[in-house]
Amino acid sequence: MKKITAISAQKHKPNRVNIFLDGEFAFGLSRITAAWLKLGDVLSEEKLEKLQADDTRERAYQQALLYLSYRARSEKEIQQNLRKHEIPDTVIEETLERLKNARLADDNQFAQMWVENRNTFHPRSKRALEIELRQKGLTNEAIQASLSDVDEEALAYEAGSKRAARFKGQEWSEFRKKLGEFLARRRFSYSTIAPIVSRIWNETHADAQPYEDEDIP
Repeated sequence: MKKITAISAQKHKPNRVNIFLDGEFAFGLSRITAAWLKLGDVLSEEKLEKLQADDTRERAYQQALLYLSYRARSEKEIQQNLRKHEIPDTVIEETLERLKNARLADDNQFAQMWVENRNTFHPRSKRALEIELRQKGLTNEAIQASLSDVDEEALAYEAGSKRAARFKGQEWSEFRKKLGEFLARRRFSYSTIAPIVSRIWNETHADAQPYEDEDIP
């Protein structure tokens, strides 16, 4: 049994306190975990272990909330971040369940948001989106559901139209090469790229010779 002889706020972490037992520093705790402790409390080894375990769970949850405050994350990303902060795997799993119950972690919703964001700001092919989502640990089911309504041609046209302004004044051959390479880097297929490049050229060069798909070798 050990007695609490001091509880002091940590200088650089205002949400945590230092616990002193029998006159010596023992460990730090979150204010939430330490809320019911007071000077003079006598704690058993079992109680001390529980306090530290509760603190680890609270620290993991607060770290996850901080990580999620910047943008939505996949469950795999949350796991990786918590491991960087040396959170035990068992606590990581508990934290993920807590986040799911609070609707703060949902891979299906994350996949949908990711695709919508990409389509709005950085259009790319379904293949490119699928690769990104797999890298983030999404299941095939979640990926396919998020991509079910994606219009590949519309995305290629959107991406190409935004990029085409950079090639203003260039001849058809150079325009075709650069815009085609750009769309290829976004992993659009040649069968999608060819007609889109022709379409954008014809729309932006009304006074120039029109080109069709077959004009692209």
